[in-house]
This record gives sequence, structure tokens and C-alpha cells, in this order.
Amino acid sequence: MAAIEKTGDTSKRSREDWQELDARHHLHPFTDHKDLHAKRSRIIARAEGNYIYDVDGNKILDGMSGLWCVSLGYGRESLVQAAAKQMRELPYYNNFFQCAHPPAIELSSILTEISPPQFNRVFFAGSGSESNDTIVRMVRRYWDLMEQPERRVIISRKNAYHGSTVAAATLGGMKPMHEQSVVLPDVVHVDQPYWFGSDRSLSPDEFGIAMARKIEDKILELGAEKIAAFIGEPVQGAGGVIIPPSTYWPEVQRICDEYGILLISDEVITGFGRLGEWFGADYFKTRPDFMTFAKGVTSGYLPLGGVFVSDRVAEVLIDKGGEFYHGYTYSGHPASCAVAIENIRTLQREKLVERVRDDIGPYLQKRWAELTDHPLVGEARMAGLMGAFEIVKEKSPMQRFDEKAGVGSMCRDHLVNNGLIMRAVGDTIIVAPPFTLSESEADEMMEIAWRCLDMTQRDLAA
Repeated sequence: MAAIEKTGDTSKRSREDWQELDARHHLHPFTDHKDLHAKRSRIIARAEGNYIYDVDGNKILDGMSGLWCVSLGYGRESLVQAAAKQMRELPYYNNFFQCAHPPAIELSSILTEISPPQFNRVFFAGSGSESNDTIVRMVRRYWDLMEQPERRVIISRKNAYHGSTVAAATLGGMKPMHEQSVVLPDVVHVDQPYWFGSDRSLSPDEFGIAMARKIEDKILELGAEKIAAFIGEPVQGAGGVIIPPSTYWPEVQRICDEYGILLISDEVITGFGRLGEWFGADYFKTRPDFMTFAKGVTSGYLPLGGVFVSDRVAEVLIDKGGEFYHGYTYSGHPASCAVAIENIRTLQREKLVERVRDDIGPYLQKRWAELTDHPLVGEARMAGLMGAFEIVKEKSPMQRFDEKAGVGSMCRDHLVNNGLIMRAVGDTIIVAPPFTLSESEADEMMEIAWRCLDMTQRDLAA
């Protein structure tokens, strides 16, 4: 194997050099490395606006906002300057040992101003996974302090994604992750509110109530005195953009209220405007006791996560709890907090959350719905700027392709090769573009999507 010169100047390396170094040294997340080494990675070199560029100069519209996170698009100099300024003043200090620093303090104040009224305190982490690990600790500590230590069980949903650390992966409902990990006890999973994936014998409204009552069934099966909390993404993201019927969340809220169970809203994807409201809890009008966040809080420019803790819980932890033995080296990292502050100010200044709700969101939703006219699309759904379309073999009666055929991956590959990043979850193609997407870029997205569905259809007929 030929040696590759090691240099910091990317212009001195070819695509093949980068791919060889990548295959030799870099283990990727959520990747079949043997398969990747056969295909080789696409090397992304730079980005601007709503586009990324690979080392060969190919321009690709980023329909996934990186990984659901680059809400403001790429090349935002104000975010870069916020990080640089903070790094010159205080590049790092921790929030342990009775210390704090201005960026973490200011950000925590700003966050509570834009969150639902029950939230006045924030705990910082470095990612969504860490945030959901923190939730497990806080929920169980709360019930211990409430002298109900038997409340240990957290109810989650099948096909939910809450992160990849041990506790977060346990909370999630994805079997392949559980099969490769240690799974914590006292976490149970109920069916998801995926109407299209059901037999559709119920109307969406009936189905929403029925799926919420799966939670109640589990409570009654295990005993309400043992249930600590229910956790759910307002819209399931990595599971395939599962948008619940409008009846689902009100019924979930009723159930949690009736049985005195803590409600956790996982806002890692839906937080900071993705649904056209600051949080998914605002969109669905729930009253959670916790909200976890990450991704959009910094538009992905630096890592940051955290947990909104309601007054109901925080007052118990503070007044009765003594020392809380939990935290991270990078909890409230000063540069990440500085970027988050500028990111939120930009969202407010440019009214981008309102733009998702009133302007580009409705525009793309209307165009997205047109995909249902394609012979391969069984459903096209979208809330805010978060959508999916379902690839099917037959529409009536609805029939899926065999999973082994890999039709979703086939379509996804056509999309990327034609200049558009979307993601395949089985035969569901999902999208979550930046809030700065223009109407012309939305039109470009739809033209490429339709063309790639045609290409997929031709492949299947060959």
C-alpha cells in the first residue's frame, strides 16, 4: 500500500488519497466498514449557504441540514466570530466546583426565555445522547427524593431514537442498537404512532388515540406506582419522520397527568424551530417536565446539548437533593455557549422560526405533497421543515417492496449523485433542510427528487 504524504494543505491531496487515508484510519459512526471500503467515502471539503461541496467540486444541496442541525445554513460568519471571540477571552473552563462563566449563565437565561413557562433552569451537556443519559439520572433521582423509589420504569417507543450512549440507546427503541449494547433495566417500549405503517383500519384520529392508550395499557400492566416517566420525540426523526395524528399528544398528556408520570419531550431534532415553533412541545401543546436539546441550539457549528428542567422537578432536586453526582467535562463549554447565544439571536433577528411556520415551511409542504402523484410514492408527509415520503411497490392495496431489495438506498444514492442529500430509513426517504432554504432551492429539491424517483422506477423495471 503506497504511502500518502501527510500535510495540512488539503489541496495537495487527491480524492483517492483522502479515501485511502479514510479507509485506513477512520472508523465511521453507524457504518458497515467493509461495505464502505468497497465503495469509498464521499469526501466533503467545504460548504456555503445551503450547499456542500466535495473534493471534486461537486455542488450538493443539503436536504438534511448536516444531521438535522445546520438550521442557519453554512458560512455564517457571526457564529464563527462568536466562537473566535470567546476562545480568545476564555477558551475553556468548567462549571464544577462552585464555578461558572458568563456564556453558560447568559445562555441558560436566554433559553428559559424562549422555552415554555414551566422551565426556568437548564443543565448543559455535550450532545443529545448525553442529554438523554442525564434524563435517566434526573428522573430516578427525583422519585427517590419524592420517597417513591419504586418508580423506576421509563416508557419509551419502538423505533424511537434517543441517542447512542448506553442509557440513551436503551431509551431508544431500535433493536439493532440493543443487540450490540448493554441494555439498562426498567425501560420498556410501546408501539409508535405510525399510521401509514399500520393496517390503516382506523382513521388517523382513532389511531392516534389508540397508540397513546398503549402507554396507558403498559402503565396498568406494570402498575402506576412503578412508572417514572414517558419519553417521546414530538416527531420521530431517525425512525422515519413519524408525524403522529393530531389526537396523539393530547391523549399522552392526559395519561401522564392522570397517573402522575413525568413527561419527557426529546427536542434534540425538533427544538429551535424545526417545526415552525421554538419547540415541539409548543407545536403539539404539551406540558413536559423535561425537554432535551442539542443540534439546532448551535446550528451544529459546535457541539452542545442540554436538558430543560421544569420547576416541579428542579425545586425538588435543589431543596432536597444535596449534591447531584453527575456532569461532563464540557458541560456548558464557553465557546459552544457563545455560538448558541449568537445562533438564537440570529433566529430571532431574522425571524427564521416564523419563516418555517409561515413561509418556506408551507411552500415546501405544498410542493412535497405533489410527490404522492408519483407511482412509487405511497405517502408524502411534512411538518415544519421535516418530512418523508414512502416508497411502495403498489398503492392500492398498498404493498411494500421486500426489504432486501434496498429500494430506499437505491433512491438515496440517485439523489446524492444528482446533487441532493436526503436520507433513507428503509424505504422511507426523509428530509430536513436548513431554515434558510429559498423557494428556488425548494423547487430544485423537488425536481431532483422526482427525477430520482423516475430513475429508481427504471432500475426496478430493468
